[in-house]
Amino acid sequence: MFPDAPALPPALDLAGTAVFALTGALLAARLQQTFVTMAFFALVTGVGGGSVRDMLIGAPAFWLRDPWVALVIFVTALIAWFTPRRWWEGSLLEWADAAGMAAFAVLGAAKALAFGVDPFPAAVLGIITGCAGGVVRDVIAGVPSIIMRPELYVTAAALSASLTVIGTVAGLPDAAAWTVAWAAGFALRGAAIRWQIALPSYRERERRKKEEAEAEAER
Repeated sequence: MFPDAPALPPALDLAGTAVFALTGALLAARLQQTFVTMAFFALVTGVGGGSVRDMLIGAPAFWLRDPWVALVIFVTALIAWFTPRRWWEGSLLEWADAAGMAAFAVLGAAKALAFGVDPFPAAVLGIITGCAGGVVRDVIAGVPSIIMRPELYVTAAALSASLTVIGTVAGLPDAAAWTVAWAAGFALRGAAIRWQIALPSYRERERRKKEEAEAEAER
């Protein structure tokens, strides 16, 4: 027997899955791939993070027990195939993806805790839920993965997952803890989209130290 897993309202869950799937389908379109590849990318992106999480905690893959998930992903791929790519690419999709990423990071961490995972690994599983699908998609496509880019994406997922764990361990009501965690991750990702905020790379940090040392020497 498996514990009752936390879940989003079905409509929101499917909407988030569709947004993730659409990002995968659009990458295939950008690479001028076939519909089979597009549908595969949509599937990997839509359910990849949750599937990895469920495998690690020993739970049945969530989408195998929901008849709507695979269907929604397939329909999303069809829509992407038959519509111009320019309809979907832009800031609106980025904001929708940010909302979905934060929600799935919260859900992933909460589900891991429900299955008895310790707090820190549960937060890691929340990050995996929100990001792993996109990572697998990018690796298969041969493009730079989100974990190889300085933009605040994985960091935002980490914030949502961590706050979920903290709120749950502190005994806060699930609704309050999840809402705050989602809002924080979404806000951080939104700020990164709006103002192009990124983490400094190692080279930038070393160069900054060198410049500061040179400036100090000139004084």
